[in-house]
Amino acid sequence: MRKNKRLISMILVCLLLLLSACSSIKESSTNESSGSGENLPEVNVVFFAASVPKDIKLVQDEINKIAKVKIKAKVKLTPINIGNYVQQMNLMLSSNEKADLMLVTSFFGYTSQVAKGQLLPLDDLVDKYGQDIKKVMDPDYLNAAKVSGKMYAVPTLRDMAGAPGINMRKDLVDKYHINVSNIKTLDDVESILKTIKENEQGVTPIVPFQPGAQPTVVYNWFDPLGDSMGVLPNYDNNLKVVDLYETDEYGQFVKEMRKWYEEGLTLKNATTNVDPGTALVKSNAGFSYFSPQKPGIALQESQNTNMPMVTTSLLKPVTTTSAVTTMMWGIPQSSKVPEAAMKFLNLMYADKDIVNLLSWGIEGKHYEKVSDNVIKYPDGVYAGNNGYNLNMSFAMGNSFLSYVFEGNDPNLWNQTAEFNKNAIKSKALGFNFDSSPVKTEVTAVSNVVSKYALGLEYGILDPDKSLPEFIKGLKAAGIDKIIAEKQKQLDKWAKTQK
Repeated sequence: MRKNKRLISMILVCLLLLLSACSSIKESSTNESSGSGENLPEVNVVFFAASVPKDIKLVQDEINKIAKVKIKAKVKLTPINIGNYVQQMNLMLSSNEKADLMLVTSFFGYTSQVAKGQLLPLDDLVDKYGQDIKKVMDPDYLNAAKVSGKMYAVPTLRDMAGAPGINMRKDLVDKYHINVSNIKTLDDVESILKTIKENEQGVTPIVPFQPGAQPTVVYNWFDPLGDSMGVLPNYDNNLKVVDLYETDEYGQFVKEMRKWYEEGLTLKNATTNVDPGTALVKSNAGFSYFSPQKPGIALQESQNTNMPMVTTSLLKPVTTTSAVTTMMWGIPQSSKVPEAAMKFLNLMYADKDIVNLLSWGIEGKHYEKVSDNVIKYPDGVYAGNNGYNLNMSFAMGNSFLSYVFEGNDPNLWNQTAEFNKNAIKSKALGFNFDSSPVKTEVTAVSNVVSKYALGLEYGILDPDKSLPEFIKGLKAAGIDKIIAEKQKQLDKWAKTQK
């Protein structure tokens, strides 16, 4: 459960193959004749949602008016509640239940699904039917989805980088005349947290981003190389994998968090807390929380907390494999219509009407235009009664074709493109670790991490005593073997990049 919660936080993070793509495509050809009328291949599109929209069938019908004409296929939309998604997705993949296009993510087990042969390799399909995908996607982003040199999913086009930062309540920032532009380091953050502690009774200065999530998942200075069991500090050019928990930076971080805890700046029950930071801020129990930064984050978090928020980055934005593979689309190995699935996926990167139907629903019913690219709710419609309040443009192919909701900067997507362009690219961008050779050690190390990491990173455990115990436990569990295997795979991958 803790692992699933951590995945969902980033955020808001995770299918696939061994069989031959060529044979699968050949076998499916009889099922994908162009046909006429309703004798068309049906693509079952499976994705997660906060809740299943009641107007899903209406939106599906509108999408099919386009799909039947443009790709001679029809779609079925199958949203699954996000709380059940991992279980249902894995069940569909393992039982060969009909699913033709599936939202997959590194946080939900992408590389392990590849190792199990549950997703098709997509290289040939993208070359043949995904020309618009290739046109709009940076090749580095497509390569980031490759495992052992083959692409098993296509990342969505959105913010492809993250900058560790902090989100704060604007009312208290204004009240205490806090200059957000001067916040650059953890020491700067600490000074502000002390101001809140001294003046706001009952408000915890900084609260967890998500329950069960390690702060270093959000505030980080390293490429996690998938699972943080062996990381690349500072996205280094020498590609040297190290144990995160033995680094000086980690030791300094947990000592800082211990200091915050002892000064009453953090949540005392952070390791058992079940509320996300947005909920704690919304209920006036918290002032701030760490969060990945991107264009539009302030409005996004203001909407999530129902109160104005201000945000600032503490480090530069960086693109890693994990950042790119957070949201992708794959085709299950069991699909009988992979060509049709790829054709529809290609539409999601090229057809503005398809993207906005998936993202926002039907114009005039679920939204109305304010300008060419800005929308709002129609009169009498709000989030609570909207029949298609999916609000998931980040997942629907090419986000840059999506309308911008009122309140956001109309130039949001231009800003995001610039954000992506200027982000540092990790030297290991495109590397995906296959943990199957060390799966026993991964399980053992995960258990040790679960025992110590949260307590250390929230300052509840004394690092002088617990950090050495943590490191000793990791070594006994086999972290050095994991790091050696990861280094071996990384070195092999690096040779293919020259």
